[in-house]
This record gives sequence, C-alpha cells and structure tokens, in this order.
Amino acid sequence: MKSATTLAHAAIAGLLALGLGASSGAALAAADKEKCFGVALAGKNDCGGKYSKHACAGQSTTDKDPNDWKLVDKGSCEKMGGKLKAAAELEMKKKG
Repeated sequence: MKSATTLAHAAIAGLLALGLGASSGAALAAADKEKCFGVALAGKNDCGGKYSKHACAGQSTTDKDPNDWKLVDKGSCEKMGGKLKAAAELEMKKKG
C-alpha cells in the first residue's frame, strides 16, 4: 500500500516538473521576442491589439494591419516596417 502511494507521489511530481519545465522554456523563448504591430500577413497574426476587430491569433483579414501583432526577434520589428505597441496604439488613437 505504501509503495502505491509513493509511486503516485512520484508520478505527480514528475508531471509537475514537466509542466514547470515547459512553461519556463516558453518564457525563455518569449524573452528574446517582442510584439510587432503591422507586419503580420492575413491569418498569420499572433494576436490583436486594443483596437482590433477580432478575438486573437490567426483571425486577421488584412495584410500588415496596424492593430494586429506578431512575435518577432527583439530589435527587428522596426527594421521590418512594424511598430512597437506604444507607437501602434498612438497611431490608432489618432485614426479613431
């Protein structure tokens, strides 16, 4: 009976370790990325911004919509012709 409990605890600990490892890996991968507005092609966005007309990922209907963002390598957004969040929101405020 005791060995079954020990086995169950080991299994739970293993699953927790896998979950924590996966989430920290995702956090590390996101650390060298930034949200870049206005570079995503239709249906290829990672999400939308404050003024977006859809819920989220993959739902953009136009190429390079300034309301939609895509994760890109840090420092590459403006080189691609995109804008970082603050600049994108300011532009949308002026239009709206």
